[in-house]
Amino acid sequence: MSKVEQTIDVDVPVRSAYDQWTQFEDFPRFMEGVEEVRQLDDRHCHWQTKVAGVRREFDTEIVDQLPDERIAWRSTGEGIRQKGVVSFQSLDADHTRVRLAMDVEPDGMAEKAANALGMLDRRVKGDLKRFKGFIEDHEQATGGWRGRIRPQDADVPTSTGVPMGEEPGPMGDETVDPMGGEGPGPMREEPGSTGDPDRTRRSPGMESWPLPPGPGDPGTR
Repeated sequence: MSKVEQTIDVDVPVRSAYDQWTQFEDFPRFMEGVEEVRQLDDRHCHWQTKVAGVRREFDTEIVDQLPDERIAWRSTGEGIRQKGVVSFQSLDADHTRVRLAMDVEPDGMAEKAANALGMLDRRVKGDLKRFKGFIEDHEQATGGWRGRIRPQDADVPTSTGVPMGEEPGPMGDETVDPMGGEGPGPMREEPGSTGDPDRTRRSPGMESWPLPPGPGDPGTR
């Protein structure tokens, strides 16, 4: 099992940073190795990735989501086993600290070798730098979803539906932290390149999804 944690400060308000992270189908625009993310409903996504030359497809479920504070998820089904949380801390009206922590179990010799070389840690660091560049270039999010998802809304765990072979503990309104501890300080680096950040966002029709009631604006992912 690999644990990784990185933190970066972005020069946008917390609402903009959080709203952009809810646009999961935009992840391939700044996440290395993520080829496609397809949102199935408000809590579930289907991923296609290529890491260390190995292509994978898997599903994830959001288990805790609180606007402007955090999004926690876990993988479901067989194969990929991971869980994590991204949290958002407002530093002032125009700056936000983004912290990403993950628990991942490498699968296969290539992925284990990549993990031993520290590639996961470098990839997460690079993803945050590219996210910084993406959101700062846009200055505002390409969309946003403000609904609340609570741990009790999550699917009933099964032997193959919970990463690391264990049922997650109760989260309530406490911040989910799969890593523990304070972790590294925020990165003080220039944002990474995101290719063509001005290309048209591809998520037509998402406004038609039914949304659960929640605090704040009832916008769409």
